[in-house]
Amino acid sequence: MPATGPETLPWERIRWVLLDMDGTLLDLRFDEHFWQELVPRRWAQRRGLDLPTARRLLGPRFRRVEGTLAWYCLDYWAQELGLDLAALKREVAHLIAFHPEAPAFLEALGRSGRRRWLVTNAHPASLALKLERTRLGERVDAVLSAHELGLPKEEPAFWERLRRRLPFEPQATLLLDDNPAVLASASRYGIAHLRLVLGPGRAPPASLPPGVAWVRGFAPLMPPQGGDRA
Repeated sequence: MPATGPETLPWERIRWVLLDMDGTLLDLRFDEHFWQELVPRRWAQRRGLDLPTARRLLGPRFRRVEGTLAWYCLDYWAQELGLDLAALKREVAHLIAFHPEAPAFLEALGRSGRRRWLVTNAHPASLALKLERTRLGERVDAVLSAHELGLPKEEPAFWERLRRRLPFEPQATLLLDDNPAVLASASRYGIAHLRLVLGPGRAPPASLPPGVAWVRGFAPLMPPQGGDRA
């Protein structure tokens, strides 16, 4: 089934907004450079390999745990690769940046009275660095790493654990994420309002889970202001 563009959100029925971080609120340039360029290069240097060989050897190791909590875990990869990943992240921290429309969207959400919860698969050390660089934590009402709950967002059971920590009603909740697997998981759990956020230059996917639409940036998502407060 082809993916479709955005439909108008029924903001009058939405009270909670769950927000992904990497690739949704924050540009992916930092993460792509870190995992696709810096980590393979430093691992190659440590092993005495050329860069193409390092990438060829690392690819299967990355794919083996994709979608699991280990995929996002700096401690796991530090042990696997023998690299100080937290220190490496600080080397390129200047690349961490918001998507251009994200701050205005978060402010508009706050003015509308809806709850803004940052819910990310990022490892706590990576999350702390990004909060430090962007002050994102000051623009939301709660911050939670999936590592605190022991499951990634790709697992439908994650959402029940989240709900015990941060109570919300699935039928009155909007999830914004750039990962179709996460949106599919949330759909299976029963979260009613689901949008895939496309960053600059990202092409719409060929297909999406039922009930999910894509949006280009945050302009189509701006909540009404004034009289319609949650």
